[in-house]
Order: sequence, then C-alpha cells, then structure tokens
Amino acid sequence: MLEAASKRRRLLVVDPCDDCQRLLPGLRAAGWEVDSCGLDVASEHNCDVGLLRLHPQHLERPESVKDLITRSGTEWIAVLSPDALPIQEVGDFVCEWFFDFHTLPFDVARVQVTLGRAFGMARLRGRGGTYHSLEHQHELLGESRSMQELRRLLAKFAPTESPVLIRGESGTGKELVARTLHRQSRRANRPFIAINCGAIPEHLIQSELFGHEKGAFTGAHQRKIGRFEQANGGTLFLDEIGDLPLELQANLLRVLQEKQIERVGGSQPIAVDVRVLAATHLDLENAIRTGGFREDLYYRLNVLQVSTLPLRERNGDLALLANHFAHLYSVETGRRPRRFSDDALAAMAEHAWPGNVRELANRVRRGLVLAEGRQIEARDLGLERQRGGSGKVPLVTLEEYKLGAERQAMCDALARHGDNLSLAARMLGISRPTFYRLLHKHQLR
Repeated sequence: MLEAASKRRRLLVVDPCDDCQRLLPGLRAAGWEVDSCGLDVASEHNCDVGLLRLHPQHLERPESVKDLITRSGTEWIAVLSPDALPIQEVGDFVCEWFFDFHTLPFDVARVQVTLGRAFGMARLRGRGGTYHSLEHQHELLGESRSMQELRRLLAKFAPTESPVLIRGESGTGKELVARTLHRQSRRANRPFIAINCGAIPEHLIQSELFGHEKGAFTGAHQRKIGRFEQANGGTLFLDEIGDLPLELQANLLRVLQEKQIERVGGSQPIAVDVRVLAATHLDLENAIRTGGFREDLYYRLNVLQVSTLPLRERNGDLALLANHFAHLYSVETGRRPRRFSDDALAAMAEHAWPGNVRELANRVRRGLVLAEGRQIEARDLGLERQRGGSGKVPLVTLEEYKLGAERQAMCDALARHGDNLSLAARMLGISRPTFYRLLHKHQLR
C-alpha cells in the first residue's frame, strides 16, 4: 500500500483551456492523477506538479500566480499562446517563476517528458506540495541531534513558572527559544513582551522597564506603562541581560522577589504576574567575578538554563535552514524560491558562520536578490570556496584519520542534502540503514 502511494503522480491543471482538456485523457492513461480548478482555489489542492494556462489576466495581476507557486512548493509548467512568448515581460516572468513552459498546440510527447522531469525534481527536493515555509517562520527548525534535544528540553521547561536563562552566541536564536517557551506555556494566550537591555540608553531603561508617571522628569508629558505592566499575566523576555546597569540590576532583583513594581515618579506599588526569561551571550560568571553582574540576581534568573548551539555545530541543519530562508524571503523579494548550486552548498558547508543563523538568513536574502540563473551560486551569497588545506592539526593514527574522513563525508552529505537522507546516502554510495548507523556513530543526529 505504501509502495502504491509512493508511485502516485498528482497533476493539477489550473485555468485549463480547450487544448488542456483534450490533453488530460492521455495523461490519465499514462498514470497521472489529474485534477483541475481555477486559480482562486488552486492553493487548496495538493499536487506533485502543476500546469497553468497563462491567460492575459494572469499577466496583468501576476501576484496571485507568484503566491500560488511560492506556497504550493512544487514545480509548475506554464502553457502559453505562441504569440505571447516573444513579449519580453512574459518571457522574463515565465523564466523566473516556472520550471518549464509549452506553447500551444501541445506536443504530447514533449509534455509527458517535461512533466516527468518536473515530477522527478519535485520529489528530489522532497517537496510535492507539502512544504509551507511560512508556517514555520517562528519555529525552531532543524533535525540535528542538538536541535531535537533542545526541543525536548523546552517542552519540559515551558509548563513551569520558573525563570529561564538562555545562553548562546549572538544570532543563534535565543529570542526564538524564548518565544517557543512562551508559546508552549500556560501563558500562551497572554502577552509576550521583549526588550533588549543593551539597546536602550541607560537613562531611559528604568522608565522602559517600570514605566513612569506624568511629570516624573523633563519630557514625561503623560503616564507611560512599562514593559513589566505590558507583560502582566504573560512573559517578559530580557535580552542581553548582561548589559543591564548595576543599579537597574538591583531594581530588577527587588521586582523578582516582591512581584511588584513602582513607576518612575510614582509611590504606589503595582502587583505584576510575569514570568521572566533572560538571555545573554556574555560569560556571566566572569562578570560576577569582575563586579559587572550581581550574583544574587544571577541565581534568581538562572533557575533553569538553556544553551543555543552555534550554526557551525549543528551538523545537517544548514541545508534545511537555507532552503527555509529561501522560501521565506522569496515573498519579500518578489522572486521565486531558488535552489542552491552544489558549489553554493559546498561553500556554505566550509564557512565558519560567525554570525550564526542570523548571518545565514542575511546571506540567503542577498543571494535571492543577486541570483541571475535558476540557482543561487556561492558568489551570490558572498562566499568563496576555500582552496587547499583546512589548517587543522594532522590526525595521529590511520584509524583516527579514517574516522575523521568518514565524519567529514557525512557532514558534507548532510550539508548538501540534509532534508533528504535517502539522497544523502546515495551521494555517499551507501545504503540508508548504513547512513543511519553512521549518523549515530558520529553523533550527528
């Protein structure tokens, strides 16, 4: 039964013309499951390949076509009248957004070949109409062992009311971790308020956190509600807590102990029910030793602790995240999601990613804008392949050398095809069970 399901080939024909209708019986006879509909409801249908008859109204309002192609996440073939293709705007649009095109009348044999190629490409990319990147915009993506362990840990921490200290390098998704904790908590339907303690001038941060009364200081023309009051009943995320001035650290400690605040210029205590999550990229233990951070506040915030890993240590997640950002930012840039060339994937695998996931997102966004072909190249990402040796210390024994080479081969395969393990195994010339065994052996998943 599973084998039969895997052999299904679903074709969706959108806004079919008479020529398209005459084509359908032959396609069904060739094994295609064919459905047809109008553009306005096409996004409700799942398909492996799409065939779209481009009418003049589609070209006048192309955003609906772009939205369909982006959200369906599969390969689309355009059908055009012979006189439409020479028009530059039409040609550019088709080349940008479609896998291929056909002009009327149909060459039936060529259509079937093109559909087969499109189906193969859709399956190779593991898509087939089921990938909706925008739905995962605020999720912790990744299938590496470290990400799976992180999600399991957050599922345990989220239902509690305890403070959580989130530690990790800049750009590793600390705020995303905080949002995940809030979304999975009992406070999910209440406010989530975030503030970057290092981005607000020192003389304003007390007012930002606790609010102020009218006339409390020059420029205070009306009462201001601070972040603690805004988050009442919900979650307050204090990013870069290590940058909070010492005086404010004392005030924050008092709020955490007494669960009430006073606005600047006010005299009445205000009760607040807030779960505090804090994040930092600094070594807080060293800051305590040097007098830059209060030890008592550290223990108040560090009841539970979560660490985010740098991208260079998340083996296998790079390709998945890059493809996610390619889909996400295609909407912003108005361009079709593009695949990454082998050279681009290799360059990404070799890059150290000092800016972590944030840097990856920015480079992919740049790549979408600069790419001129159907693929994003290494140069579009601003990455150049590293030639020659890696500069690492030579391995001592032959066995260690073999193990290192084996692990590097696995990492390269995951970097290129981390979202399709069967393809990654074929790349290495090994079976899928052997691939899984090596994943566990090298602790890559």
